[in-house]
Amino acid sequence: MGCGILASFLVLSLFFKPFVCGNPNTDESFVSEFLQKMGLNGFQDHGFSGSFCSWRGVSCDENGENVVKFEASGLGLSGVIPDTTIGKLIKLQTLDLSNNKITGLPSDFWSLGSLKNLNLSFNRISGSLSSNIVNFGLLQNLDLSFNNLSLSIPESISSLGNLRVLNLSHNKFESKIPSGISRCRSLVSINLSANKLNGSLPNDFGYAFPQLKFLNLAENEILGRESDFSGMKSVTYINISNNLFKGSVVDIFEGPLEVIDLSRNQFQGHIAKVNFSSTFNWSNLLYLDLSENQFSGEFFNDLSRARNLKHLNLAHNRFTKQKFLKVDMLGNLVYMNLSRTNLIGRIPSNIPHLHSLRMLDLSQNHLSNHIPPIVNTNLKVLDLSHNNLTGEIPFSLIAELQEMERFNFSYNNLSLCSSNISLEIIQESFKGSVNSCPIAANPAFFRRKAPKHRGLKLALALTLSMICLLVGLLFLAFGCRRKTRTWAVKKDSYKEEQIISGPFSFKTDSTTWVADVKQATSVPVIIFEKPLLNFTFADLLSATSHFDRDTLLAEGRFGPVYGGLLPGGIHVALKVLVHGSTMTDEEAARELEYLGRIKHPNLVPLTGYCLAGEQRIAIYDYMENGNLQNLLYDLPLGVHTTEDWSTDTWEDENDGIQNVGPEGALTSWRFRHQIALGTARALAFLHHGCSPPIIHRDVKASSVYLDSNLEPRLSDFGLAKIFGNGVVEEIAHGYVPPEFLEPEGSSAPTPKSDVYGFGVVLFEVITGKKPVGDDYPEEKEGHLVSWVRGLVRRSQGLRAIDLKIRGTRHDAQIVEALKIGYLCTAEVPSKRPSMQQVVGLLKDIEPSALQ
Repeated sequence: MGCGILASFLVLSLFFKPFVCGNPNTDESFVSEFLQKMGLNGFQDHGFSGSFCSWRGVSCDENGENVVKFEASGLGLSGVIPDTTIGKLIKLQTLDLSNNKITGLPSDFWSLGSLKNLNLSFNRISGSLSSNIVNFGLLQNLDLSFNNLSLSIPESISSLGNLRVLNLSHNKFESKIPSGISRCRSLVSINLSANKLNGSLPNDFGYAFPQLKFLNLAENEILGRESDFSGMKSVTYINISNNLFKGSVVDIFEGPLEVIDLSRNQFQGHIAKVNFSSTFNWSNLLYLDLSENQFSGEFFNDLSRARNLKHLNLAHNRFTKQKFLKVDMLGNLVYMNLSRTNLIGRIPSNIPHLHSLRMLDLSQNHLSNHIPPIVNTNLKVLDLSHNNLTGEIPFSLIAELQEMERFNFSYNNLSLCSSNISLEIIQESFKGSVNSCPIAANPAFFRRKAPKHRGLKLALALTLSMICLLVGLLFLAFGCRRKTRTWAVKKDSYKEEQIISGPFSFKTDSTTWVADVKQATSVPVIIFEKPLLNFTFADLLSATSHFDRDTLLAEGRFGPVYGGLLPGGIHVALKVLVHGSTMTDEEAARELEYLGRIKHPNLVPLTGYCLAGEQRIAIYDYMENGNLQNLLYDLPLGVHTTEDWSTDTWEDENDGIQNVGPEGALTSWRFRHQIALGTARALAFLHHGCSPPIIHRDVKASSVYLDSNLEPRLSDFGLAKIFGNGVVEEIAHGYVPPEFLEPEGSSAPTPKSDVYGFGVVLFEVITGKKPVGDDYPEEKEGHLVSWVRGLVRRSQGLRAIDLKIRGTRHDAQIVEALKIGYLCTAEVPSKRPSMQQVVGLLKDIEPSALQ
């Protein structure tokens, strides 16, 4: 009976006995207890069953008793490792507990004197790294990265003479790198990145590691110079970005380097003058990042030899102005960032040949001319913003944008056809660009064709006739009431027209040319953006009271300008081109259609036209805030001048004179600079962004208008071709280039004559004085140009600045702007800069947003 009970007890005890107690004080029990206490429930289901030495991640010695390798990565183990578990594996050589939630190490952990490989990365271990690490004399690989270890790295690390790989990155280590690390001469890889290390590197740091191939000290606050890395003959990877290193980079480029990241430091010097070590091989280089330093001079002369280069970043340095680097041999490039490197000239046409390129950033430079057709199916990021690029964005490139992750063309002089691009994207990535979807001239608008579908049209006509009859009856009474007064006004207008002043006097009464236009309702008005609007010449007559003098805005160089409100509340300015032209209707229509496609944020848009008899009528957007001449010389919009669009009748919809911008706008240099830069951009676009180039021929203050946002817009561009010859000699007094005054000189306008006119306008913007007529005590002829140029030559430019903006912190910038005007008004045309160059010069002195 007793034996039976004893036997039953033994069976039950074996059945209920915990797994870990099978063989106490063995490696199997230590590992089992560790797994259970670290929260691994049901660990038998994770491969920890059967024979101990066949468990997942467990390797035993030859006798099958002791663990020599234990890997338990990514099992969700959490908490502090308990004593008498892992610390009892006395023959353990490799331990990998990475990717868990371990928070601390046991006191007996440091007795693992046989360890050669230790990986505790991606855990939550906090506190300091114990100096007992001295016990790990056989350790070859140590990875404690991505934990919360803090304080300093212990000096006892010097005892790890066999250490080959050291990774303490992404912790919170502070203070200096211990000098004892220099004794770990077997190191092949050092990664101390993303800590809070500071101070300087140990002496002879570079010479201490003859076998070192990988060095990463990024994202610390380490001080030092390039000489700290001398002697690293074997390094293939070096990343010391985001630190406080200074000096040149002379002693870094040596050996078989493949990856070089020196970004976000304080390195200086002309990198083009670096004498590369004889051991440095360009063909090994795969990755080069020198961004956000203070490098100057030009790019590397030998960079084209890096034929295997995949990543190039030279952005945000202080390089001198230089043309685009040669990329012919860099066919493997995947990433190229040359943002803010002072690039000038064109984007190379061979950029599209970089078939592997995925990221291209050329923003914040001075690149000009057209964008080449960058068609690359691999390109995912493209940034060309903040340059002087002109012309139309290639259609082939527009088609590729939908496959890209990010792109930006903002702040250039570009145009695009945006029919397939959302308004949100245009506002975000095409700021400053204009829509230039072409509208071809259609002669059908100017011919009457034989009617079709007569029956249907007859029915529609009868219906419309009934409607018109009812509307006509309503207007009849109103018309009769005004008839007498209207004819009285016509008579007065006819008398007034005889005393209109200025060199471009013309008749404006409806009894003259207007009366010659027959069947006003059959003469179409073309509105480019709204082709379905069926406006006719009759609508223009109604909007301007038959082009009555009461609606006259200005007597400009190319003809009278009238203000009017078309049906639908469309406020327009109508310019009647009075000079004769030999163009046919179709030729004139094509030319006006072409001008209508020329869009730029700083041009007054040509929105439509009408060919009425012998007259060509150009229709423009109405500019609410008048022109620069009115603004500068305190002329209200009701003051009549012979060369602008303002008379005593320029009123808004509420019959009140509109105000020219916010009060005191001219007291801001930023506002005046905005006017100058916007006008320069407009001319640069006409000269360099149009094919063939457009010469304005009449650049002056009254040609610069201010829209509802007080942005400058240049008017009257491209009209000379429609006018024909005979207007060159009529350039406004004070704006005539010197070459036009020479008896035997050529009077043909050129882009350089436009540059001269802009220079005069720039002087006006800065001085607040008129080109002629103001008081210039030192000039007998009383010319603004000769007065300012004389002051600039004598280094007295400060005297020329308008008192409203003089005496501010911007005086130096304004004097520089006067020097730009001096260049523009050079007597010899060839010495004047191009408008592209002028835009670049003005951008260099652009006030910041906070100024």
